[in-house]
Amino acid sequence: MQKSVILLLLLILFATLLLAQNTLSINGLNEAQFVYRTAPDSLNAYFKDSFAFSLAYRNFNFGMKFIADLPKYSTTQSELVDELSPNNLELGWKELYASYSKDAFSIHAGTTEESFGNGLTFRSYKDIEFDEDHRIDGFVFKYDDAYAVKALYGAIESPDNNGKYDLAYGADFLSPLSYGLRLGASALSYRTLGANVYNQRDVFAGRMQLAWSNLQAYAEYANSETYRQVGLPTSFGSAIYANADYNLGVLQLGAAYKKYDDFQYRLHDLAAANYHTETLSDALATGLDEEGWQARGTLSISQCLSYYLDYAEAWDSPKSKQMNDLYTSLDWVKDSTTLGIAYSQVEKVDDANRYWQKESTPALSFGLPFFGVPVTVKAELKISEKQIYAVTSKHYEPKIQKDLSFGKLALSLGVQSNWSDFDAIMNSRYWAFMEAKYPLASHSDLVIFGGKEAGGKVCRNGVCRYVSAFEGVKVELSTRF
Repeated sequence: MQKSVILLLLLILFATLLLAQNTLSINGLNEAQFVYRTAPDSLNAYFKDSFAFSLAYRNFNFGMKFIADLPKYSTTQSELVDELSPNNLELGWKELYASYSKDAFSIHAGTTEESFGNGLTFRSYKDIEFDEDHRIDGFVFKYDDAYAVKALYGAIESPDNNGKYDLAYGADFLSPLSYGLRLGASALSYRTLGANVYNQRDVFAGRMQLAWSNLQAYAEYANSETYRQVGLPTSFGSAIYANADYNLGVLQLGAAYKKYDDFQYRLHDLAAANYHTETLSDALATGLDEEGWQARGTLSISQCLSYYLDYAEAWDSPKSKQMNDLYTSLDWVKDSTTLGIAYSQVEKVDDANRYWQKESTPALSFGLPFFGVPVTVKAELKISEKQIYAVTSKHYEPKIQKDLSFGKLALSLGVQSNWSDFDAIMNSRYWAFMEAKYPLASHSDLVIFGGKEAGGKVCRNGVCRYVSAFEGVKVELSTRF
């Protein structure tokens, strides 16, 4: 009811502006998807749509987004809809905002995407890849000139209590100093609903930003105190993150360091400090207990040839959990011809649970014009090894994908498999797919997918995202105005 009243008032306001306008601009985006799944399901065919538009008049901005998930499917295979229930259907205006800005001052009310610094202490955002929404609804006041000041107060629906809200309020300040140095400070209070009582986490942080001709550096330290927890004592946490990049012409070097101790909550985004953004352990949330470093570098061997190396390690305080992350590649690019060789490896050890896993992936890619048609081919072989107590297992996941375009039409074809040894190649599972993308007009794109995919992160036609395991047909239409 309250949201309906606010919506009505905002519509009346902007209808009044519309009658008196001469500089009103309207922008919008509609994304519709129809899916037919051949896998056993309670609803083989389903539909989703999101319609968003924004109005701008002088210093005012107003935006809304209507979202329909009929039903809503998760990117996690175990959460797919086996039996349709009312909770699976979502329909209504999910995003609403209004803002006013003049010179260096602005005020924003409604659905908010904002961060303090690089997000170590606070970040309100929507994770498109994993389909997770961490945005608050509230008010943000900003002043951005020689000094930058932010203040906010908002709420976000509790993940454990449907229809109940957690609260967040805080401020951020950034001041310039001489020689490219800037100093900042943040304060945040985050109140989460427990057993009918709100506990509270207070976070304070300071940061440094440095920008010289060849050097870019960032460092931040934060500490937190969580109290008013029913039946639990006050707890303390801390976080350190630092990152630096140095340019030596043909050689670019970078390094990062992290240390997190009981510093995990919903409204922030901790840097992973590794190439694949891996967590220390699949069974441990980021920020609870981990320390690590990362080193990276790019060498321009010639005008066409370059080499990249990225290596990181992480561990917990007793060093019973350890992780290393490696990515290296050699790339050759000349005109419209490309060739790339890459190798990646992620290894995790958990001595307490006698668990070890390693995933290594050599990959080869090349692109060239074939009879005037741009063609890109990528082949990779993921080798997954695990040991749980005394039981070991190993399997292979080969994948090959070809992207090509005929004028405006872009095609992506691929096949993926999973087999335990080379003798079982012909008897193993295979997933094959084809995706076509075509611009119906300068403002509309049509995407059709058909086939079967194992799920996970996929990159096709210039777009990367996480998808659930799927078999069937998808039709997507995106229209901008």
